[in-house]
Amino acid sequence: MITKTLFPGRYIQGYRAIERLQSELVSFGQNGICIVTPTTWQRLQKCKLFQEIIPAINLCYFNGECCDEEINRLALEGRKQKAHFVVAIGGGKAIDTGKIVASRLNLPVAVVPTIASTDAPCSACAVVYDTSGAVLRVEYQKNNPNLVLVDSQIISEAPVRFLASGMGDALATWFEAESCRRNKATNEAGELGSLTAYSLARLCYDTILKYGLEAYKSCHNNQVTPALEAVIEANTLLSGLGFESGGLAAAHSIHNGLSSLAKTHGFYHGEKVAFGLLASLFLREETKRYIDEVFTFCESIRLPTTLEDIGLRNITREELVQIATRACQHGEFIHHEGNDITPQVVIDLLLMADQEGKRRKSMRL
Repeated sequence: MITKTLFPGRYIQGYRAIERLQSELVSFGQNGICIVTPTTWQRLQKCKLFQEIIPAINLCYFNGECCDEEINRLALEGRKQKAHFVVAIGGGKAIDTGKIVASRLNLPVAVVPTIASTDAPCSACAVVYDTSGAVLRVEYQKNNPNLVLVDSQIISEAPVRFLASGMGDALATWFEAESCRRNKATNEAGELGSLTAYSLARLCYDTILKYGLEAYKSCHNNQVTPALEAVIEANTLLSGLGFESGGLAAAHSIHNGLSSLAKTHGFYHGEKVAFGLLASLFLREETKRYIDEVFTFCESIRLPTTLEDIGLRNITREELVQIATRACQHGEFIHHEGNDITPQVVIDLLLMADQEGKRRKSMRL
């Protein structure tokens, strides 16, 4: 049996960690491009250090969608600038775009997340969408990011909904890795997961449950606390290592199905993954005992627990079929759960999760 575990080159996290960026970039070269959205750049200009570092780097504004058109445009810009490295600053889509651009140009990439909303920063894979926001494919890069630098002060100043979304994504990590372990399904590297990966996936889940609500309150108050630091690490590093080297399963496939409906495009990746996880909990008998635990946690930090919460009030049969068909298409992660997963099974799971979410809400009224 051969296992494969992937890691970023360097992971740096902490209060004002951004002060390390300049010294870290020196090892990559003298000339780079920086992929960042205009709004993110405006927010970060308040940081004096950025004013000192970024003028030496060619700014390339990101249009907000990790799509083929944007990837090609930014790769062309990197060639024009004869870049030695790529810096990707922002959320999941900006980071994924930067990783793909760097891979196509055979350049090192430094990732600087400004929100802790997904586990994208540490991984060698990226989700590519079409221009309307629907998932097209998962694209794999040659290497994991050379540097991931996370400033917890910057994260604490972002809207708390981003942190909650990251916890929704991270919550699914252990359940999906466990499905892969039990079914001997491959991870994102195309091999079996390692003991390290499965253990880190479980640590991710335990950390979120232990510190999640406290971290949510800290971020709401723009405070950097030990709980917030723990959750940032879980959302970014532990979840990244756990999903990539442990494997994905039903929750992310259901996310992909949900993303096929335009009505869900206003909701974040982790929010849709969280509902996908809730639905997947009804799939296997051994996970029944976790239903109350995960629903309760999602409710505590305002993650979706019903279809209405992700824009699908009064969902039609046709829409359910579209979600389920996309989730079950050939090559999707949901088949890591077993060989008996059909679109009708997914429809049933979605409705069971929705019913449970509604039941629990009615009890609180």
